[in-house]
Amino acid sequence: MSEQAQKSSSAIWVGLGLTLALLLAVIAYGVLLPRSTGKAPATALPVYGQVGDFTLTNQNGTAVTLADLRGRVWIADIIFTRCAGPCPRMSVQMQDLQKAIPSSSQVRLVSLTTDPDFDTPDILKTYAASYEADPARWMFLTGTKQQIANLAIDSLKLTAVETKPEERTNPEDLFVHSTIFVVVDKLGRLRGIFETDGEDINPEEVRGRILAAARQLEREP
Repeated sequence: MSEQAQKSSSAIWVGLGLTLALLLAVIAYGVLLPRSTGKAPATALPVYGQVGDFTLTNQNGTAVTLADLRGRVWIADIIFTRCAGPCPRMSVQMQDLQKAIPSSSQVRLVSLTTDPDFDTPDILKTYAASYEADPARWMFLTGTKQQIANLAIDSLKLTAVETKPEERTNPEDLFVHSTIFVVVDKLGRLRGIFETDGEDINPEEVRGRILAAARQLEREP
């Protein structure tokens, strides 16, 4: 065999050896993957804190407590019905979540008002109807300012600051508040915080992330 032929033969065997090694590695990797899912498990969501006990009133005039939501995942935001800023967009996003979540799901939607002096249960009921809220799945909660602050600010990390009269640009410019949605697990722990409003925010992408978080938490014991 000529020297050139020997070199060609050696190159072929080296190539076959590398291919075989790669094939064995792929087979071994496949064997080591979990058979149940074929992929690594989802990363656990962080725990930001425990939601404190509360008693508020929903749009039907019924008292709602933390115990009523125990065992369910819930998604919350803070709005007010006279808001001419981000609130309508936020309520549309919550409406879209209601449509995306199967009716058989135990996930609940919670909208707190930052304007409880005006947003009575009757006002909230009318507002809820304008967004086709299912009262069995989406509740609008009111109470005293202190009760709202205890839940929204202390537990859910939502902010709400009343605008000083001299700083208001229009009659509806009453509050500056968070535009985030938060997700609470079945044990009443804050597990997800999602910004939903802004020039660089893609509503569909954020909605997908919120839904994924809710589904993941529903699978937890």
